[in-house]
Amino acid sequence: MRSILLIGLGRFGRYTALKLNEMDLQVMAVDKDENHVNKVMNYVTDALIGDSTSEDFLRSLGINNYDVCIVAIGDDFMASLETTSLLKDLGAKYIISRATGKTQEKFLLRNGADEVVFPERDLAIWTAIRCSSDSISNYIELDDGYSIFEIQAPASWANQTIGSIDIRRRYNINILGIRVNDTLMMDITANTKIEEKSTLMVLGKEEEIQSFFHLR
Repeated sequence: MRSILLIGLGRFGRYTALKLNEMDLQVMAVDKDENHVNKVMNYVTDALIGDSTSEDFLRSLGINNYDVCIVAIGDDFMASLETTSLLKDLGAKYIISRATGKTQEKFLLRNGADEVVFPERDLAIWTAIRCSSDSISNYIELDDGYSIFEIQAPASWANQTIGSIDIRRRYNINILGIRVNDTLMMDITANTKIEEKSTLMVLGKEEEIQSFFHLR
């Protein structure tokens, strides 16, 4: 079982802890605020009150025993930066740090972060995408302009097969799955039929998907 060190238990940190718990991962949660620690006690493996900018405190946690260290500090960038740097110095295997902008990302990556996440930016992007069309029920942004959309199948595609539509060759869009009611089918072949009122998991260039499905 993978073990996670989660530092920073504000709103983002708490939601992260809750999700990690749902995934049955071992989580050590840390925050300097006792109230924040108390709020996650019921759904983490262990929790401690402590200052993550203290090398002695971090060392006492046995940093190299964790598969992933998450720095979720959001209200004090200098503390986040110092914590990230100390984790790297103490032998952390993989560090994910939170940022609010590209400048913070640059400094975090230079000082030990292996990956940087932008929860506020990602939520803003998802909200904007979701509001752009009633047809979109989910969205995942990938690299190099690619995205995955879960979107209502065009009515004209009802009862047609994937092969007959030939969306991949004609439009450079891949159908990864089809959801009918609450059932998601991922074993898609050319003979898979698109039922009425189904939704599609489609992968492609974001601009091409938006243009083809008239999402803007």
